[in-house]
Amino acid sequence: MQAQIQALLAQGGGGNGGEERGMTRPKVEVATPAIFNGEAGKVGEFVTACRLYLKMKMREATVEEQVFWILSHVQGGSADIWKENVLEELEAGEMEYETAEEFLTTLKKEFGGGEEELVKAAELRKMEQGGKTMEEFVQEFKRAARGSGYEGRPLVEEFKRGINGGIRRKLMEAENPPASIEQWYRRATALDRNWRESRREEERLRGKKEATGGAPKQEQRQSLPRPLVWQRRQMPQQVTTGPAPMEGVERTNAVVVRGQGQGAGIPLQWT
Repeated sequence: MQAQIQALLAQGGGGNGGEERGMTRPKVEVATPAIFNGEAGKVGEFVTACRLYLKMKMREATVEEQVFWILSHVQGGSADIWKENVLEELEAGEMEYETAEEFLTTLKKEFGGGEEELVKAAELRKMEQGGKTMEEFVQEFKRAARGSGYEGRPLVEEFKRGINGGIRRKLMEAENPPASIEQWYRRATALDRNWRESRREEERLRGKKEATGGAPKQEQRQSLPRPLVWQRRQMPQQVTTGPAPMEGVERTNAVVVRGQGQGAGIPLQWT
């Protein structure tokens, strides 16, 4: 049994053997599961990764080969003791599995059980969106919710608690607020996406304005000259029959207007 496991590990997890028998197309790449050491919180992730790889790469392998391949990724901690016991039972013919899925169910029950549910529930209660996009948070929330025991209204309440307050308030104050968890997933994602797009547009416009030197300067108002006010300076009346002599005109910066009649020869002054 140990030799078979080592052979599977040397083949890269059973991928080459499957390709030699024409099980899968060589171009298909599937990640192998991480080594499982018996940690309860990781058993669900390990089982999911094994299922995917078996379906994509080892569909035509025998159940025995599939079980050995799974065991080759169980190492360390309490998992080593369990693996040894399983190998002894398989060699003695005391244990048989009709499908690899049956073996994965046994593995999950052995290392998960009620403890896995408690771990998942605790993880779910601590989750917060923070700086993540809603798409990222929804996927993480779904993963934690799977196997946590939460469903229905309690699951919705945990999701509402975890998302950012602005999105939560907008959805709860909407005319038709979401009810089911799927509605919360969908509408929260759309709202978060629209908000982020709006922020990007504002930053783009702000950058464009700064690149062009900012807002146009206000045109300075041209100062207009004050209106002209003419004042007539009173001069002593003189009896004369001719033009007023120049000596009788006060020297100013005004223009002297000469003419006939009253006021003739009296200078006009700027104010």
